[in-house]
Formats: sequence, structure tokens, C-alpha cells
Amino acid sequence: MIRFECDYAEGAHERILRRLFETNLEQTPGYGEDHYCDQARAYIRDLCRDDSLDVHFLVGGTQTNAAVITAALRPHQGVIAAVSGHINCHETGAIEAGGHKVLAVPSADGKLTALDIRRVYRAHWEDSTREHMVQPGMVYISQPTENGTLYSRRELEEIWRTCGDCGLLLFVDGARLGYGLMSEGCDVTLPELARLCDAFYLGGTKQGLLFGEAVVLSNPVLKRDFRYIMKRQGAMLAKGRLLGVQYCAMLEDGLYFDLAKRADRLAMEIRRAFEDRGCPMLFDSYTNQQYPILPDEVLEKLEEDFVFAFWSKVDGDHTAVRVCTSWATEERAVKELIRALDRCTGD
Repeated sequence: MIRFECDYAEGAHERILRRLFETNLEQTPGYGEDHYCDQARAYIRDLCRDDSLDVHFLVGGTQTNAAVITAALRPHQGVIAAVSGHINCHETGAIEAGGHKVLAVPSADGKLTALDIRRVYRAHWEDSTREHMVQPGMVYISQPTENGTLYSRRELEEIWRTCGDCGLLLFVDGARLGYGLMSEGCDVTLPELARLCDAFYLGGTKQGLLFGEAVVLSNPVLKRDFRYIMKRQGAMLAKGRLLGVQYCAMLEDGLYFDLAKRADRLAMEIRRAFEDRGCPMLFDSYTNQQYPILPDEVLEKLEEDFVFAFWSKVDGDHTAVRVCTSWATEERAVKELIRALDRCTGD
């Protein structure tokens, strides 16, 4: 079976494995205070063109989201997110378990708009019974979204201004940020993203690392005591250098972005193949995640040799699935999928 259901099916890029082996017996301080983590922080600050940023390394996405949201909110506050946002539907109530409600907003494409945010904010503050309700305290978005869609620079600027007007912090989930930044549909650079939010992270788990997410903080409110919060949340890795070594290996010469660009290119080949054979897309994604709508009989045949992620039932005869490329996807696998599609559709 060839697996296309996610972008974390493989282990790690060989350079990372080699670097971890080469440095295995080195002795370094723990908890991210080693020279590898320092170097990785320097790489990220340089990429963002901002030496004032705080950078912290955590193990996984849910852990990262929970730590940042805990740092941002007071006990009576919640976080605004699209209903399809990862924190709302794929983290088993981790945010609520930490004492904060996710204020979910309907969204057809996975994105929030500035108007969505302002409506939630106004609905709260114009309600005479607001003290009995969770107060909006921050906004959570993903770049790209769970649906593979992207925020434009204009959309991010509008959201950033709105958050400023409303006194809300803005946090960008970047679990797949490399795939977003390198997409042909993206007009946002990493320095621009760093300027247009209070916090984001540069994902590693889905982009060639064994594990790891790099949290980038620009707002002093979030910077204060963040390592205390990491420790309290169980998010401070004792062998922190394992994260620093991996990020150094991926960022030192741009490998991180090269791999992401390749994954996006292969995903667009898959998209064009499905569309050319009469299978439309559920979402207009230009990233490594594609969502073809397939006749059920075609899907049944394809699933004899390929694994996809079920996304939604479109009607009685059609199903939307997620087809995901990754840093490790082989050209051969894409070609085999397209050949199988030809056999199933008679092309």
C-alpha cells in the first residue's frame, strides 16, 4: 500500500538521523539551553529578520497550541477559531481541559475573516449578560488551514488590525507552515508573518523532523515566563538539544523549504491529474493537502492500493478524501497514483 493520508507517515530526513547519530554522545546542558538550540534560534530569527523574537522548542503540535494559549489567556477567556480549526476538532478537548473554551466560528473554507472576529468580539461586549460568558481573548488561525487553504497578505493584515482594535492576541498554527510558505498560491513571507501576529510556530513534525515545533513569540506579554509555562505543561524536553540539532540540520542551508516546495509541487501534480479526469476539488488548496471528490466506485478501486484520509461524504455517490504529500513523497508514488486513476476512470 502507498499511503497518502497524512504528512507524518515517515520517520525523518536522513540528514537529521545522521546528525543525531554524529552528536549522540556529546554532553550538553539540558532543557534547550545548549548551543544547538541557540544556533537554531539564531537561524529562525535571521529568517524572520527580527533579532527580538523569542524562540522555544516543543515536541508536538497539540502541546504547542496548549502552551501558547495557556500563556495568552486569563482563566475566564477563550480563543476564537474556525469550526474546522485543529484546536476545535482534532485535539481531544486539550484546550478545554486546560480551562479555556474554543469559540468556534462557522467557515466554509477553514479560514477566519476580520469580520468574523469583530462579530464575535462585538457580540460579547454588547451583551448585557457578558460577565456570565467566556470573554474572547485571542484568535487562533492556521497557515495553511486544515483544508489546505491559505491566508493572503491582505487577509492577514486585516485580521492583525482587527485583533489590535479589539485587544485580542493573534496566534498562527504553523504545523505545515513550510508547505504554506512555499506554495505557488502564497504571497506571505516569513518576515511578514512574524510581523503580523503575536506568536506562531515553524512546524517540524510534519516537515521532515522526527518531532518538534519551534514557537516564535514577538509579544512581550507572551515572552514573560513562557519557559515556566512550558515546564508546567510538561512541554520542556530535558534532552532539548535533540530539537535544536534537528532544526539546525533543516535550516542551515534551506533544506526545510526545499523539501516543502517539492511536496507542494507533487501535490499540484496530483490535483491536476484528478481535475483533468473530471474529479473536482472540495477546497481550493495550493499546498501539500488536496481534497478530490471521487465517485465511490473509483475510490473503492483506488483504495485497493492507496490509503487516503476520509474527509466528507459529498452526496450518495461521491466522497471527498484528503490526499497528502510530504517531505518524503517519491515521484514514483505520484506516478503510480496517476496510472491507477487512469485505469479506474478509463483514461
